[in-house]
Amino acid sequence: MEKGHSIKRFRFAIMGAGNIAGRFCHAAGLVPGAVVTAVASKSAEQAEAFAAKNGICHAYGDYEQMLKEERPDCVYIAVLPSDHFRLCMLCMEYDTPVLCEKAMFTGGAEAKRLFAEAEKRGVFAMEALWSFFLPPLGQVKKWMEEGRVGELTHVDFSIGFLAEKNPANRFFDKKLAGGAAYDITVYAYEIVAHLMGQSPSGIQVAARWGETGVDVTDHVVLQYPGCMATLTASIVASMEDRLVVYGSQGRIVLPAPHYGSEAFLYDAKGELTEHFRDQVTQNGFTYEIQEVMDCIRAGRLQSPTASWEMTTRCAELFDRIEATKDSGL
Repeated sequence: MEKGHSIKRFRFAIMGAGNIAGRFCHAAGLVPGAVVTAVASKSAEQAEAFAAKNGICHAYGDYEQMLKEERPDCVYIAVLPSDHFRLCMLCMEYDTPVLCEKAMFTGGAEAKRLFAEAEKRGVFAMEALWSFFLPPLGQVKKWMEEGRVGELTHVDFSIGFLAEKNPANRFFDKKLAGGAAYDITVYAYEIVAHLMGQSPSGIQVAARWGETGVDVTDHVVLQYPGCMATLTASIVASMEDRLVVYGSQGRIVLPAPHYGSEAFLYDAKGELTEHFRDQVTQNGFTYEIQEVMDCIRAGRLQSPTASWEMTTRCAELFDRIEATKDSGL
């Protein structure tokens, strides 16, 4: 059963004291009614330094102690993916709503177990895929739904960068859930799934594996009725980050689809017909923060935009990618 809430000042607590947590703090300060009241880290010193820098009242060197003493309205988990599931389950033990950074899980079993626990306890949980709420992506979805490019024929998503080639680098460390899948393939799959609005009828996966045992390049093909989507993500290739939606009457181009500020609409002749610019966003995290607050105050257990089903499907994709390690694909 879903729980209703009546919250005036919405109190966030943060697990993790890195750069992304700092960005979250800045965003929370821009959302009316939101406040970050506590931060926890494995290092008490790091938590205290983060709290002082970001104007947070309470700092902890123990995640569970923070949950016991603070009882926040929601916890934002900003640690590495290798610890996401454990901390999400810890929040469930204290009936505390959770917003967890992407990738929320490293496999389908984790997703199913966590969301089943959230359902049983009546506790809100959401993956922090901030891109869903950015205005340019919303504009692309609007153009698609209006049929501005005609019937969809193909979608192509590419994303990649050159990670520092160092076994100690988190991107290449298997124990820290390194690899392309959890860091950037998650964007490609979930953004395309969000735009298509339906599950693919078929999925094909290929991956290249590095010397440290992580996937360094992923290639995913999704089959939809009358349309195919190809996704390529890599941590060993400096790729042009962009999403292109092709249709029978034109195409849509979204540069830097996971964080960009522009979108372009072209007609069948290749002529630019509309150029969208986001000139209002100060910090893109504000949208997901507002979504969390709205959902919890309305008594929802999940966001209709960042749904449990979508997060679970992506986690199951990670299982498929992992399975290629021994198959030679």
